[in-house]
Amino acid sequence: MEPNSFEEIEHIKKLKAKYFRLIDTKQWDAWGELFTQDVTVVYQGPHPDIRCEGRADLVARVRDALAQAVTVHHGHMPEIELTSPTTATGIWAMFDIVQSPQLSFKGYGHYEEEYAKQAGTWRIKNLLLTRLHCDVTKESAERP
Repeated sequence: MEPNSFEEIEHIKKLKAKYFRLIDTKQWDAWGELFTQDVTVVYQGPHPDIRCEGRADLVARVRDALAQAVTVHHGHMPEIELTSPTTATGIWAMFDIVQSPQLSFKGYGHYEEEYAKQAGTWRIKNLLLTRLHCDVTKESAERP
């Protein structure tokens, strides 16, 4: 491991911490800056899977989905591997609470991510959120 590898991993940990804080506080412009322009994201859970292609699509769809929701996201036990000076992968155990008028749940699972370092800044390039278990506490009557 190169001498600066620990520093690079710490930058990626801070990137993910910002992801959680900014999504929960609904700071959409700052949250969007955490991703590459060509990001691909898939969120799996008690709702139909959400697939986003590109930063603008991601921010718009997540903003719309969570506009009326209260959320709490936590990430734990990161497994981060630097794959080159400008790329890395990571797996994070996760827990989230989503309370919206349509659906409320607590989710448990993992984020699997790829990161790219662009102009000296780490960004999320690919993200897959797989929830292994969800405790659904409220469901909309319209939901099939």
